[in-house]
Amino acid sequence: MPCQADAKPRLALIEDDPIMGESLTQLLTLEGFDVTWFQNGKTAQDGLRTQRFCVVVCDIRLPDIDGGDLFLTLSAERSDLPPFLLLTAYGTIDRAVELIKAGAADYLTKPFEVEALLHRVRELAESYGIVREETDDTLGISPAMHRIAEQLPRLARHAEVLLITGESGCGKEYVARRFHHHAVGSEGAFVAVNCAAIPESLIEAELFGYEKGAFTGATRTKKGLFELADGGTLFLDEIGEMSLAMQAKLLRVLQDHRFTRLGGEKPLTSRFRLVCATHCDLKAMVEAGTFREDLYYRIHVIHLRIPPLRERPEDIRWFLRRFIAEFNQQHPDERKRIDPRAEAALLSYAWPGNIRELKHAVERACILAPGPTLTIDAFFDHDAHAPELAEEETKISASLAEYLMACEREYLKRALEQNQGHITRTAAALGITRKTLWGKLKKLERLQGQHDVTHS
Repeated sequence: MPCQADAKPRLALIEDDPIMGESLTQLLTLEGFDVTWFQNGKTAQDGLRTQRFCVVVCDIRLPDIDGGDLFLTLSAERSDLPPFLLLTAYGTIDRAVELIKAGAADYLTKPFEVEALLHRVRELAESYGIVREETDDTLGISPAMHRIAEQLPRLARHAEVLLITGESGCGKEYVARRFHHHAVGSEGAFVAVNCAAIPESLIEAELFGYEKGAFTGATRTKKGLFELADGGTLFLDEIGEMSLAMQAKLLRVLQDHRFTRLGGEKPLTSRFRLVCATHCDLKAMVEAGTFREDLYYRIHVIHLRIPPLRERPEDIRWFLRRFIAEFNQQHPDERKRIDPRAEAALLSYAWPGNIRELKHAVERACILAPGPTLTIDAFFDHDAHAPELAEEETKISASLAEYLMACEREYLKRALEQNQGHITRTAAALGITRKTLWGKLKKLERLQGQHDVTHS
């Protein structure tokens, strides 16, 4: 039973450390949650069986019951178990990842940023029924996205300029908005402009603004985006599409924070944080002479690359389930669930449109599916190149264990391929030890023999 939107959201905190538990209880209470603090697994198990919560924050290491085992026990008993946010030390990250695959919502590695914890809790509470004003998408649960989420608060404290690169639909604007949120919060404006969407003849007027009578049609004075972003953040999306002439003018503004409206004479001053985003290789554009080298080094102070969805398959599953949950929340009389075979096929799809494409595919499937189960046919047109269901994947619906093993086998296979079969590099990329990776490869015997493994 989800929490009511007009009620104070109830949160279960499972933490045996008295200092950590008291600190988190105070912090989460100040954030508006009704916190019940359980100091061991047994009392938490009893409480979660008899009480309703919107989200559970649970330490994996507990004195009596392993936090992961507690989650697995309760999830086997209840289909409406609230989302579990696991707190894990570095040595148990692989355990946390296994629990994510078994249905846990997310995990944070100790020590963690307070803002990262609060953001995850708010998102998970919302997904279980809490309605809040901010409804931005989430980065994901993959190690790569966790690293970016953990870096943003620190970058926001110090960086004035940020460059974000990545394919279309991978979440660049969301990262820019989170950077702005950490840097200035609600006190400053977030001003966004897509450089590729504005004709070259108009972009100067949009950025600098203009005085009345500056050109034909200028019937009034208009503030430009530089001016509107004063004290906040200016987000220039697809900056690689900006002309060389405009690049020179932008560089001048970044150097002295001064500009003049078109048709004006009075210099204006504006101080803002700048976030630039692009799917282009700006370094290659500099070498080709289509992007100014001096501007490149001016905006390339801090660079964040957002990996495409195909490089973080655990995020595919997480977003897939999240989008279905959002549909079910909006349409409780038409609740949907996904066929495990369809989910396995979607995990093997490249998603060239990334999160945006995945979200649209889920919306389409939920609308068009005639029954409660989403099959692969609901996600793709019959004449489209839908993912093929491998023969082994058509057999995994017999048990959840077989299904999860097939998913893990595919994930490890991709990781090995990306690291040319090198065990040490693959283990580092997965965030596990070399010994743990060997153990997984031995367990998944069907995977062995498919790769030439390089020892180091």
